[in-house]
Amino acid sequence: MPFETIHIDTLVIGAGQAGVAMSEHLSRQGVPHLVVERNRIAEAWRTARWDSLVANGPAWHDRFPGLEFEGLDPDAFAGKDQVADYFVAYASKFNAPIRTGVDVRKVQRNVGRPGFSVETSEGLIEAIHVVVATGPFQRAVIPPIAPDLAGIVQMHSAQYRNPGQLSEGAVLVVGAGSSGVQIADELLRAGKRVYLSVGAHDRPPRSYRNRDFCWWLGVLGEWNAEAVRPGKEHVTIAVSGARGGHTVDFRRLAHEGITLVGLTKAFDGGQVRFEPNLAENIARGDENYLALLDAADAYIARNGLDLPLEPEARQLPPDPPCLTHPILALDLLEAGVGTIIWATGYSVDYSWLKVDVLDANGKPRHQRGVSSEPGLYFVGLPWLSRRGSAFIWGVWHDARHISDHIVKQRTYLAYRRPSDSLDSPAPAIDPHNSKTSLMGVR
Repeated sequence: MPFETIHIDTLVIGAGQAGVAMSEHLSRQGVPHLVVERNRIAEAWRTARWDSLVANGPAWHDRFPGLEFEGLDPDAFAGKDQVADYFVAYASKFNAPIRTGVDVRKVQRNVGRPGFSVETSEGLIEAIHVVVATGPFQRAVIPPIAPDLAGIVQMHSAQYRNPGQLSEGAVLVVGAGSSGVQIADELLRAGKRVYLSVGAHDRPPRSYRNRDFCWWLGVLGEWNAEAVRPGKEHVTIAVSGARGGHTVDFRRLAHEGITLVGLTKAFDGGQVRFEPNLAENIARGDENYLALLDAADAYIARNGLDLPLEPEARQLPPDPPCLTHPILALDLLEAGVGTIIWATGYSVDYSWLKVDVLDANGKPRHQRGVSSEPGLYFVGLPWLSRRGSAFIWGVWHDARHISDHIVKQRTYLAYRRPSDSLDSPAPAIDPHNSKTSLMGVR
């Protein structure tokens, strides 16, 4: 039901993991706020992922500090619906002020008065601060090389649900990050003939010497790395929690029946051409894998830990024929390919954000989520402050930083010198008490 104009101190746009985390910290610090969400809480986990998807990290790791997954072994991997239910339960834990079914259509800076005007499907919201918590997965990206071919179904991984959804014939999966690898593996197990286009990637071990790779990245300081290493800006990570979790090994996938090809280069009629870089991409993935094993071994030795040896982790399968004699071109009709799945990632979409805060590539200008436009914030984006920023636990910590910043700004906005005119407006707030409301909902 449409509402009359709402006036609030802080508006949070989006009720996924970032929005829920943001609401918790604002609630703890007494900041009047409202969270709006166009669908349901954590909707993307329920309806924008394939049926068998599980979290890529174990339950002890991929969660917020204040709540564990109910009825789930800490070392297990939560299914997508379990993750969505978790965020619903977390939000109810502190009675988060979330209003669903509200689509934000425009955000613009007010002129001659503080704050922002936010046009929504249900009415106008006036807010002093706005936190954009819509995440990085807003618009599925299919590269412009995608052909227009009769008789071949094409879809993004966001549209894929299960093998039964696909028509007869082989499948070309383009993209070898976590989504592409897991989908290709599922299709192979369902009896499909699968071609997997492999680009540059990192592939950490699922576990090593009785510790999950999430633990290793933690103790090695990798989750808190604050800058992307040169050359790693667009490298995907191939990791899987499917079927209890396992290390992604492209050679093993090939020996099981998947045909590996290099990076997809172009389409010419019914033929697709691949870059001659498959061996190079596999080799660099191996280097990343072995480097983490080396770092883990060194950490164990340095700290005197008693963890079991795992020499078999360094034993790589022999190169399959598709690696030693790579396919550089494939006639889709002759190969019987009936479906192309583009596991090629997502981009952000801020077309509704009418504020001068985006760079030439449409990405936010910010420092740890504090944007170049005073009063406007971002949370939930990759590398917002560190490597772990886009992960569940990382979002929670980034949201705390944003909440602290908002509290400080509220104090400055409320400050008033004794010499100020009695006629000048001043917010009804104690500058030494951040829990006093600056503006409530009315």
